[in-house]
Amino acid sequence: MHQSLMAGMGSLLLSRLAATGRAATAASTLDIKSLFESKDPELLRLAEDVFRQCVLGKIKPPEGIFKRRWLLAGTGNAFYGQWLWDTMFVVDLLAILPDQKEVIRDIFQNYWDFQERWNAVRPDYAHDMIPCMIEPNRKDWNKYPAYSQIPILAWGLERVFKRNGDKELLRQSLAPLEKFHEWYWRERDVTNAGLIAVGAYSGVVQHARYETFDYECNLDDLNLTVHPTRKGPDEGAWYGDICASGNTAYLIMGENSLMRLAEIMGDTAMAKRRQQRIGKSVAAMRQHMWDEESGCFLSVKRDTLEKIKTATIGSWIPLATDVPTEAMTKRMAEAFMTEHWQTPLPITTVDRKDKRWNPNGYWRGDIWPAPNYQVAGGFAQHGYQKIAADIADKTIANALKNGISEHYNPVTGKPLGVPYIGMCCTIVTMMLDGLSSRHELKLKKTS
Repeated sequence: MHQSLMAGMGSLLLSRLAATGRAATAASTLDIKSLFESKDPELLRLAEDVFRQCVLGKIKPPEGIFKRRWLLAGTGNAFYGQWLWDTMFVVDLLAILPDQKEVIRDIFQNYWDFQERWNAVRPDYAHDMIPCMIEPNRKDWNKYPAYSQIPILAWGLERVFKRNGDKELLRQSLAPLEKFHEWYWRERDVTNAGLIAVGAYSGVVQHARYETFDYECNLDDLNLTVHPTRKGPDEGAWYGDICASGNTAYLIMGENSLMRLAEIMGDTAMAKRRQQRIGKSVAAMRQHMWDEESGCFLSVKRDTLEKIKTATIGSWIPLATDVPTEAMTKRMAEAFMTEHWQTPLPITTVDRKDKRWNPNGYWRGDIWPAPNYQVAGGFAQHGYQKIAADIADKTIANALKNGISEHYNPVTGKPLGVPYIGMCCTIVTMMLDGLSSRHELKLKKTS
């Protein structure tokens, strides 16, 4: 379908975008509605708004340490840089458009360029990290941010490849991407349990929390420690003592994507290495993070593997992987339908019965379109389409009513945070992935 779309649109409309990166100019001339079909004109308007503001409007020309085109995460001066997590949702939709292969290669190459710069100035143990964000004009980029983010690069790369079939992108990306994954296991699974913690070379606890969902309640008691086994002369207290269910699931998700892409490129050795990582981590999550009582996966203390009895949005991310067994997914579906999680606008970012729940709280009771999209996709993947559709339809309906924003109040639906932040494009992705039932939007088929 995507190939026919590209053929039908041709290269004329977006050639200037690919050549110059001046997305705002190109977006004003592109008939975005012609890409889609829907019986509801409001959904066509929503899709046009999202593509103009959250996708095409985020492409920026080279600036500062960016020697290539890059993707702005936020709006205006808010989140002025290329983030790791946010960007993957945007390139997924950008790959639908024709003549965007080189732009997307630039966006990914920014990560690999940073990796080389970082390796040149940091000690061996820190080599191959990809940071939470790359800010074009930051002079102390080698010191801040000294932490990473949710490991979703491989998932985004696979989504792009499924849309545009760009093997050159895979050739440039798989080797540095695997190095990044190995950094994650080496520096975030410091007890070799197969479970991923958070951390920061700055030694600042909040920086470590930024590696996942910023202010999740299950990380309130996080401490940073020295490495439990490595005793180098310049070691610091950089390693979090809590393993996060969300980040562990995201790395498994990424490993599955990297394994499949390696197989596509004929690199069976890489695929085998990734499979070994996946198997160990899946077993560890099932054994140590699954909690039958709460009906979801909980974060655990790194050194004792004791469960932290706080369920958050990260507790549901394993649904987007093959971690839950059939019995576990059944229990998760039951738990999700209880008053602990059923808010007028799902999915609240912490159990509604938690004493810290605040509907306006930043990752402490609010809702976010991007994790909503991935959890809904996870429910659908495991056969719970009705739950998936309920999440998706309510998220889309609220965006139609209250606009496109970073996050929302789950009771009133009112927008919170930055409008038109890039990752809000997932409001459209939900429909294109067929997760919604009341809101239907599809890519237009062309001859």
